[in-house]
Amino acid sequence: MNRRSTTRLVALAAAAGIAVASLTACSAGGGDDGGGDGDITLTWWHNATSGPMPAVWEEVAAEFEEAHPGVTVEQTGYQNEELQRTLIPNALAAGDPPDLFQVWPGGELRGQVANDYLMPLDEAIPDTVSSVGATVNPWQVDGTTYGIPFTFGIEGFWYNTELFEQAGIDETPTTLDELVDAVGALREAGITPIAVGAGDKWPAAHWWYQFALHSCSPEVLQAAESDLDFTDDCWVEAGEQLEEFLGTEPFQEGFLGTPAQTGAGSSAGLMANGQAAMELMGHWNSGQIGGLTADGEVPAFLGWFPFPGIEGAAGDPTASLGGGDGFACSAEAPPECAELLAYIMSEDVQARFAASGSGIPTVSAAVASLEDPNLTAVAEGLADSSFVQIWLDTAYGTTVGNAMNEGIVNLFGGAGTPADIVKKMQDAAATL
Repeated sequence: MNRRSTTRLVALAAAAGIAVASLTACSAGGGDDGGGDGDITLTWWHNATSGPMPAVWEEVAAEFEEAHPGVTVEQTGYQNEELQRTLIPNALAAGDPPDLFQVWPGGELRGQVANDYLMPLDEAIPDTVSSVGATVNPWQVDGTTYGIPFTFGIEGFWYNTELFEQAGIDETPTTLDELVDAVGALREAGITPIAVGAGDKWPAAHWWYQFALHSCSPEVLQAAESDLDFTDDCWVEAGEQLEEFLGTEPFQEGFLGTPAQTGAGSSAGLMANGQAAMELMGHWNSGQIGGLTADGEVPAFLGWFPFPGIEGAAGDPTASLGGGDGFACSAEAPPECAELLAYIMSEDVQARFAASGSGIPTVSAAVASLEDPNLTAVAEGLADSSFVQIWLDTAYGTTVGNAMNEGIVNLFGGAGTPADIVKKMQDAAATL
């Protein structure tokens, strides 16, 4: 049986204090009857490929199978970029997606809902929807829930406290000028200041996102998400700020070809092995770095601090850029898919996710299980944020997001200008 083919984050959880009929005989995508005995096979795609999470998800699948005789869960981990940009879109377009799969909020989610790809979850698992509070808002469309975030956090700098000490840096930067000073001090000490996996493109794009977040007011950012209006001067200013920062030569040699999270030579690998002092990355990165160390443990030298404000700019200096990972069920998945999602979001599994050091859980009762002090620091940074903007490519949707990222990567490579980024965004928005 073939599949059907073709928010802005206003508030986070109040506790954080932030305004913000069963299928048979289906094809390999999932929902298989297993040969006529009523057995069901659920396919589950996620982005856990290293660190502790592949083992955690394997345990979860086995536990669900044990509690649901006749159900087989086939879970597979893929690299995040491949999963989001290629595998899931292609499977949805072909009408043969997995039953349970990772889904991102904003424009991408809205497009999937418009094409009837996703299962509404409010009636299927209402207690699970309510368990994550307001963090579910970006996974809703017109008040209906289509995905559940299992982790949510903000981006910041993961840094090597020992290398900072070697360079004579006593305090983490709180302004852009102080960040530039830190880069200079590290260079003088013979230390690579910042690792970036620009070979995967999106880590480079996140640098411009941060400059836009701190150059544009929250009002401008909100208007852009709903109206795709990029006429304010702050958008070009963001690129100019980034261009000036690139002139300080903050990154490792060959950064344009460096992957972000795969292998010892990735930006996360450089951090894991003490070969760079900082990396701008999301809340999941301590687990990623820990998975690339010799002993598989998060290094003791690792620390975290938020992206600093830009003095004199219109942006809120305490604003944060963030997002989360969620799961959704295919519109034609069997009801057991929603049951599996509810189990993944149970307090017990969320607590194990927290204890693994792979991210910040969205079920509040599980936050106490965080063992990594760096993730605790991220959670505190989230609570201290006056405004949280979800990832810009997620917020603006695939068409604008891809054009924006292309322009940013061009700027990184010296083949584009700050104005080119904004023009690509405007031209892409005009096609919608």
